[in-house]
Amino acid sequence: MLAIDTNLLVRLFVDDDAAQARKVRDLFDHHVEEDSALWISDIVLVELVWTLDRAYSRSRDEIANALQALTGNATVHLESALAVAQATALYAQGRADFADCLLVIKAAQIGCESVRTFDKKMRGLPGVKLL
Repeated sequence: MLAIDTNLLVRLFVDDDAAQARKVRDLFDHHVEEDSALWISDIVLVELVWTLDRAYSRSRDEIANALQALTGNATVHLESALAVAQATALYAQGRADFADCLLVIKAAQIGCESVRTFDKKMRGLPGVKLL
């Protein structure tokens, strides 16, 4: 298993450097027959979403589609696959940042009764209470 860094995923989805994007596609293609060969951490996904949004002005739909593509790729092993899938659904529907959506899902998974925050964009997320 190989760990994948954020910059590889950015090249893959943005294709702003053709040579680097080709190398990433080749890496994925090389491991296409291996389930869970490429590991992606939650931190990398949060960085990816932030970068696609802030640096590349990608839409929420484009970003959600990128996350769904990773979730559905058998070659990829996500650190928290179920949480990422659920957080992606929340992110696609609302205004909250992906990191906040992932926080809410992971907090619920470990049994937290709520997430307390000042962030009004999180107001509609399940289990969130504004302080």
